[in-house]
Amino acid sequence: MSEPMGSLPAELSPADVAEACARSVFLAQTLERYPEQVQAAVKARPLTEPTTEAWLKQRWGDFLAIVDSEPSLHAALRQYRREIQFRIIWRDLMNWADLNETMLATSAFADVAIDGALSWLYEKVCEEFGTPMGRDPVTGAHVPQKMVVLGMGKLGGRELNVSSDIDLIFAFPSKGETEGGRRALDNQQFFIRLGQRLIQALDQITADGFVFRVDMRLRPYGQSGALALSFAALETYYQDQGRDWERYAMVKARVVAGDQRAGQVLMESLKPFVYRKYIDFSAFESLRTMKDMISREVRRKGLENNIKLGSGGIREIEFVVQAFQLIRGGRDRELQQRELLNILKELEELELLPSSVVKELREAYVFLRNLEHALQGMEDKQTQVLPDDELSQARVARIMEFDDWAAFQHALDEHRNRVARHFANIIATEDEEGDSENGVDDGCYELWLAEMEEPAAIEWLAEKGFENPEDSYKRLASLRDSRTVQTLQTQGRKRLNQFMPLLLNALMDVENASETLDRVLQLVEAILRRTAYMVLLVENPGALTQLVRLCSDSPWIARLLAETPLLLDELLNAESLYSPPAKEELQDDLRQQMLRIPYEDLEEQMEALRYFKKAHVLRVAASELKGTLPLMKVSDYLTWIAEVVLDHVVDVAFSNLVSRHGYPRRADGSACDTDFAIIGYGKLGGIELGYTSDLDLVFVHQADPQLATDGDKPIDNAVFYTRLGQRIVHILSTQTPSGQLYEVDMRLRPSGNSGLLVSTLQAFEKYQQNDAWTWEHQALARARGVAGCPDTLQAFEDIRHQILCAPRDKTALRQEVVEMREKMRSSLGTPEIRRDEVFHIKHDAGGIVDIEFMMQYLMLAWSAEHPELTQWSDNIRQMEELGRAGVLPVEDTEKLREVYITLRSTIHRRALQNLNSQVEGSAFQEERDYIQSMWKKVMLE
Repeated sequence: MSEPMGSLPAELSPADVAEACARSVFLAQTLERYPEQVQAAVKARPLTEPTTEAWLKQRWGDFLAIVDSEPSLHAALRQYRREIQFRIIWRDLMNWADLNETMLATSAFADVAIDGALSWLYEKVCEEFGTPMGRDPVTGAHVPQKMVVLGMGKLGGRELNVSSDIDLIFAFPSKGETEGGRRALDNQQFFIRLGQRLIQALDQITADGFVFRVDMRLRPYGQSGALALSFAALETYYQDQGRDWERYAMVKARVVAGDQRAGQVLMESLKPFVYRKYIDFSAFESLRTMKDMISREVRRKGLENNIKLGSGGIREIEFVVQAFQLIRGGRDRELQQRELLNILKELEELELLPSSVVKELREAYVFLRNLEHALQGMEDKQTQVLPDDELSQARVARIMEFDDWAAFQHALDEHRNRVARHFANIIATEDEEGDSENGVDDGCYELWLAEMEEPAAIEWLAEKGFENPEDSYKRLASLRDSRTVQTLQTQGRKRLNQFMPLLLNALMDVENASETLDRVLQLVEAILRRTAYMVLLVENPGALTQLVRLCSDSPWIARLLAETPLLLDELLNAESLYSPPAKEELQDDLRQQMLRIPYEDLEEQMEALRYFKKAHVLRVAASELKGTLPLMKVSDYLTWIAEVVLDHVVDVAFSNLVSRHGYPRRADGSACDTDFAIIGYGKLGGIELGYTSDLDLVFVHQADPQLATDGDKPIDNAVFYTRLGQRIVHILSTQTPSGQLYEVDMRLRPSGNSGLLVSTLQAFEKYQQNDAWTWEHQALARARGVAGCPDTLQAFEDIRHQILCAPRDKTALRQEVVEMREKMRSSLGTPEIRRDEVFHIKHDAGGIVDIEFMMQYLMLAWSAEHPELTQWSDNIRQMEELGRAGVLPVEDTEKLREVYITLRSTIHRRALQNLNSQVEGSAFQEERDYIQSMWKKVMLE
């Protein structure tokens, strides 16, 4: 380090440099790798002087002066970041700056970088496409339009971390078109292209690094929404569809770049959405829901060492403050601010919080935010997790001005305990407010604690309704005497001894108590080393009741819970457990859950997706067992879950590839808005998913295969989309600790396993017209677009309609379909020698596949004469449409529908009992006879 030390100005003593390097690897590496830039930075402004917004703007002007192209803009931004980041982290970690300076400087740096990049890019994009024109939001005049960039979260509150990503929303004043370009371009398309290039300027990793990780998921509709929206569209969205959590996010929103004057008009228009005119007590329920989500996240991710998300962390302080803002901000205007420390002061003056509580929360916030900057500044990494290695712990203690780690840890624990206590007191849930009387039979304790002799215990179990008391006693004794239980630590053993009597007591309320005990003990054995789950069930008797009831009804659910104990959280609210959300609510729920996970953290994205799927499938299964969901709705919900997951997976995979290679391009050179679609076949396409169904998928895109992406590391469009397809399959089908998301089958793509993983739509159309077999057209009858770009999905639907409506020789077609059915039946159906004993509900004669083949034949044979048949991909509505068109008598379509639902319902129910699709040979004789009579009538006569 002697060379860079010697080249620095004399104001930085060797002792200062040595101390800074001891505290931060980032500072040491920057001094070593970029001594000339550090020299220039210190010369421009001594590190002893504070970092102000005015100076940051002035300094950006120096870097901007040499920018003459987009690549040079990228380079200037990253070199600017290196200098400013070095300055801010140096002053913070050396304790030359207080928390307020660090937060304001980091936020101002982000504002300057975003606005500087946007201003330069706006002129560039105007040169290419003309100037966007539209109505001025203040005067109404026809004027040039500029982008408004809203900063959310800590950026909006001027509280940004030293190594944080930035949450942005892009807006523009009004609709219109560009003027002065080669051709007119819709304003929204102009600002989407500008937004894409702004994100690349800030987010893309180049040889010089990056400026900020940009997160756009807080915009309306999240990643699936348009990248830029007009003021009117934003206002309409929040007024009509804005969620409570979006109010929570919008509290800190601020215009950070672009047209400040127009931006203030937008902010005023959104204020009624954020702040109600009255004291909004209805917010308590949504705040409780958010609190529950926080608790689940902490348990799921093991976040106790995370000073932001863990108990008593930064987020709990933010949550308390913003709770008061949402509830009272409409009436108490003083609370309509963004900076947390300012609002705490107002809460004290308004006597909404006692002075002692405000003091403790303020001190904890300053301590935790300084600690957060210490953790991030050591390596310039976005982290809030306490280190577990001694060197990093020593660095943290030194930065935080403690003698050692133990003294620091003690102070941290005190702050966190105070925050957790205030958080619990202010946002108490209904469960926490209730009493804990449990009324458990004394025998439950005596039995579990081995205070009963075996004969007395067996007799007691029999009296309490256990159908196999001897087996139940042996299972309980085996668990109690197992090595795992015997070696539990004191706290774990105590929790188990609390839980087991409660479980035995709850089992008395079900008819199959012994069988249910066997099923629940799978879960108990799975959580013996994670007894926090037992605490959850002990403290929430309602959840324990639901657990026992569900395991009594379904061994499949029991196994699901044993494999993923975190799903016990879903049992806390019986109302939501038995009321699965519709597709729009599913999208909203997934969006909320994923907001805190960076797209680049693929491992955590995959784990969270698996939990999301399992949690919602559990709710569907619970509702079906309770009888609140009929078969058709069960399949609808299971299909919606898959569609919502697939949409998010496309967004994640596309975003990851764009960050490396830029956007793929269309024939006119414009950047693609994914221009990619997933086509669902089979049960997914037919909206008939079951609990264990795999996904039959085909991938298509509309980009120009001859062009390349527009990033710093371009690749051919064809390669881009192949990698996109591979990544999607990887995310869906990889076995993680939480299992697979879905089994994926890609064999229905053009040319099957020997074909390209992703086809252009043109190639797909050509294949279907010239090379596809009849069975592939049969499959197309059950296909539909399920995720991806709306334009590409519509283009696929047009091709499907065209192919299905092609005239066909009905006799030849029928012969081919019958031959294919015979092949399937001989390979997948019950062997002839066993047909008296077994009936396969799907594959045997008179089964479900006979109905499906009849529908597919009729669709292909009659769509040319009745094009309206192609509007549906599911068997039920195809049957109904065939009846309306007069292809089949309505009485036959109604009877077929009834029989089809009967057979499919049986398969669903058997799946929840871990049973396959094979039943007794005499089952469903009437239904089978009817299906075979229809087969003969439609396919053979």
